[in-house]
Amino acid sequence: MKEMKKISLVVPCYNEQENIVVFFQRIAQVCSSLKDYDYEVLYVDDGSTDHTLAEIKKLAEGCDKVKYISFSRNFGKEAALYAGLQKASGDYAAVMDVDLQDPPELLPEMAKLLDAGNCQCVAARRVDRRGEGLIRSFFSRKFYQIFRILTRVQIPDGARDFRMMNRTFLEGFLKLKEYNRFSKGLFDWVGYSVIWLEYENQERTQGKTKWSFWKLLAYSLDGIFSFSNVPAVIAGGIGTLFCFLAFLFLIIIFARALLFGDPVAGWPSTICIILMIGGIQLFCLGILGQYLAKTYAEVKERPIYLCKETNIDSEQEEKA
Repeated sequence: MKEMKKISLVVPCYNEQENIVVFFQRIAQVCSSLKDYDYEVLYVDDGSTDHTLAEIKKLAEGCDKVKYISFSRNFGKEAALYAGLQKASGDYAAVMDVDLQDPPELLPEMAKLLDAGNCQCVAARRVDRRGEGLIRSFFSRKFYQIFRILTRVQIPDGARDFRMMNRTFLEGFLKLKEYNRFSKGLFDWVGYSVIWLEYENQERTQGKTKWSFWKLLAYSLDGIFSFSNVPAVIAGGIGTLFCFLAFLFLIIIFARALLFGDPVAGWPSTICIILMIGGIQLFCLGILGQYLAKTYAEVKERPIYLCKETNIDSEQEEKA
């Protein structure tokens, strides 16, 4: 008799009380067609301030397939992803958003591709951005283009965190214990063979996204600083260029003073140049400061998250 494999579905949640039950019902419906697989849904409550945890607990009381981890406060989605994958006990582990923008109907195909043994991870990417604002879509596409240029990480446009991986890939990912995390980049850094599945954009079932434009911008900058030292190289290049220009202008001014004297005229342009160079210096210091701040956060070795409560027993945790 063929041994039944288990799929662990890791689902980060932050103030998603409307989607908890709806998500599980959809998952149960899809997984009922997976005859050779058992599954568990591992909700990670990222310090929600609404009734998200209460909804998860209520669901867990009536179903042993529902597991949860609740953080002591909001640590961010990256910490929630790491915590869920760390506690996943299945042969395969999948990462999904609770708002159902990641279609569960792809799960059977993902499992089938992993069973074939030709890859260690199956990831999903959107082929369109219908329902998303034009400005947000434009900047999202530009981010992936810039990210691929500045780093060696090749994340395709429209890539999502939604993916399913085997234990080999999962164990490699869990070895990356850095505090400043950008999972899309870390998934690529791990390597192995990855197959991409394409799908059309899905809108949220209920509620509003917690990712504002500015949060996404900050997140994208974190990703670039985490995987590339090119901004620091650019800052150094700008500084070198302006040192050369300053030396060149010094020679020109000295020669002009010898040939034509030294009139007082030119005070406004001098002030403008000083302000411009001072601004560029502060900009470059800001870039270097970002790297210093990330290094400072890493050397303190603070935990990625703190668990307030969970229904995963210690025996299962050790097995995971």
